[in-house]
Amino acid sequence: MAQREVIPPGRIEPSDFQPLEAGSGEAPKGHNPRRWLLAGTVLVFALAMGFLLSSRSLQLLVVAEATPDITIHGLALPFGDRYLLRPGDYDVTVTAEGYYPLTTTVTVGEGDSQVVELTLQPLPGLITIGSEPEGATVSIDGEVAGTTPLEKREVSAGEHILLVQAERYLPLEQPLAVTGRNIPQQLELQLAPAWAEVHVDSTPRGASILVDGEVAGTTPATLEIIQGERQLILALAGFAAWQQTLAIAPGTPLDLGQVELQPAAGLLDLASKPTGANVTLDGEFQGQTPLTLELEPGRPHRLAVFKPGYRRHNSSVQLPAAGEESRTIALEAQLGDVRFEISPANAILRIDGRPRGRGSQTLSLPAFEHTVEVVLEGHATIRRRVTPRPGLQQLVQVSLKTEQDARLARLKPEITTALGQTLLLFSPADSGADEFTMGASRREPGRRANEVLHPVSLRRMFYLQTTEVTNAQFRLYQKNHNSGQVEGNSLNRDHQPVVQVSWQQAASFCNWLSRREGLPPFYRETNGIVTGFDPAAIGYRLPTEAEWAWAARVSGDKLLKFPWEGGKFPPTHPVENYADSSSAFVTGRTLSGYNDGHVVSATVASFGPNHRGLFDLGGNVAEWVHDTYGIPSANGTTEVDPLGSQTGDNYVIRGASWAHSKITELRLSYRDYGQAGRDDVGFRLARYAE
Repeated sequence: MAQREVIPPGRIEPSDFQPLEAGSGEAPKGHNPRRWLLAGTVLVFALAMGFLLSSRSLQLLVVAEATPDITIHGLALPFGDRYLLRPGDYDVTVTAEGYYPLTTTVTVGEGDSQVVELTLQPLPGLITIGSEPEGATVSIDGEVAGTTPLEKREVSAGEHILLVQAERYLPLEQPLAVTGRNIPQQLELQLAPAWAEVHVDSTPRGASILVDGEVAGTTPATLEIIQGERQLILALAGFAAWQQTLAIAPGTPLDLGQVELQPAAGLLDLASKPTGANVTLDGEFQGQTPLTLELEPGRPHRLAVFKPGYRRHNSSVQLPAAGEESRTIALEAQLGDVRFEISPANAILRIDGRPRGRGSQTLSLPAFEHTVEVVLEGHATIRRRVTPRPGLQQLVQVSLKTEQDARLARLKPEITTALGQTLLLFSPADSGADEFTMGASRREPGRRANEVLHPVSLRRMFYLQTTEVTNAQFRLYQKNHNSGQVEGNSLNRDHQPVVQVSWQQAASFCNWLSRREGLPPFYRETNGIVTGFDPAAIGYRLPTEAEWAWAARVSGDKLLKFPWEGGKFPPTHPVENYADSSSAFVTGRTLSGYNDGHVVSATVASFGPNHRGLFDLGGNVAEWVHDTYGIPSANGTTEVDPLGSQTGDNYVIRGASWAHSKITELRLSYRDYGQAGRDDVGFRLARYAE
């Protein structure tokens, strides 16, 4: 072996060039690319194996009708319908046509195979709704969406309740399934009419047709009348009005045929001197003067006018059809002498409210009952009744006592109960209008058979509550009482009148309040049940029917027909709370063109008082009165301070309510009855003054 030459340090020696042998392909040692390629492959394999060994399988289940597009923010390896990901949190975005984009965070745990369900929310559907007729109000799930035609209204996908309403048509309610995903849907709806065709003709023709008081045409005619109970009237000059109550069912035609109109009654305006005389026509009691009589035309009628203390007037009267006449009958007095001996001598004597001088004297008076008053300042007024007898002098001795003055001084014109209720004092005898006629003429439009004319007289002074008893006041007696609600409209607010109270509960409330104030109870109770009453007691009670009628109807020498002025139906402006246009969906019938602003009962005293200073006497809620129910006798005998029977099965209800709208119900002579509580019947307090 040849020896290498040793080269000293720092010296550089050239070497001989030796070319590679052809085809050897050997790279210089230390620069082999295969080595680097192998190393890279090994590294990638190691990383891949590390990823695969540390990854978990995740399946994303997307709930949607369209094919979703899934984006995972991070290292994720798709593997069929799954992804390989290392454990950790990943932001995932899912989109699909017709759906809202969804971005959420998915956590990959340590489990080998994992499934995550993602639900996409569909975009709203585009709903188009048409209807016949157009212009109907569309509500979806209780919220108004617009009127038809409703074009491409965005509605969330899913099940909804659709309500379509139009005036004079029945409301249409049905389910609405909305597909969503911007998919248009169209509905065409046909609303059913809420009316029925009613055909009516008359003899003679040309009569005006009034439906619920409004002119709807002339005969002959076929009318479209809205469903419910309707009052139909045919009116023609010279003929009596014909009326009938119709029960209208939607879509059910009704043919009333040919109505033969009868000649109109003649009208006799009858007055008398003095007023308040009883009147009979052909032997039938008609009322007291002044009054208007309706006479069957073309034949004579027997007229009688009479009053205690006066000679009876008899005559005959005949009027043509629609004829009118006025008569004033001057009754001839039958006189009797009465000797008044009065002490002190300077006391004032009043007969029927009119001063007749001071001290003792003898007077010739008509032979009927008179109210005698002896008055002197500082002394108690004494009132008596005297009926003179022709040819026989009577003696009346009156001595004023100062002890009585203290008692009458305590008789206040206004009192307040322990519950804060206000009652006003009334003395019909002092007003000169203590005698009046209850009921209504048989020919009065809307009059019912139980409204028999009969005279009454009120002589005892009494108090009446100015408002109806409220829920708050009644709950002081019965803590858990609930007056309820009607179609979501509350009847139970503190200052609304209490309802859903039976007659027995109302009477028991009166006794409870009497005992609370130390007054003798008016009603007799056995085991909590009212079994009668004590007429002498001055405890709280319900108003008698005569007191209610006097307070509502008697105004001077007139008897009011309605609670409003003018006496014509319907009222022209809000005067009481009745079934108005705002309560149509609650009552089903309304007073056409009337809007008092209250769907059900109003806060007491929401409207002005009547001529007696009493609120809601003719509206808001009807009212229990004291009397048992019965039909009065028409014998012309005057009842004095009537209280009715001690017990009965039913009791009288007076006055209209928020649920009433017909001419029959709104008249002040309207009478109803019952015993159980109703959602439109309440009550007010009364009591005798002495």
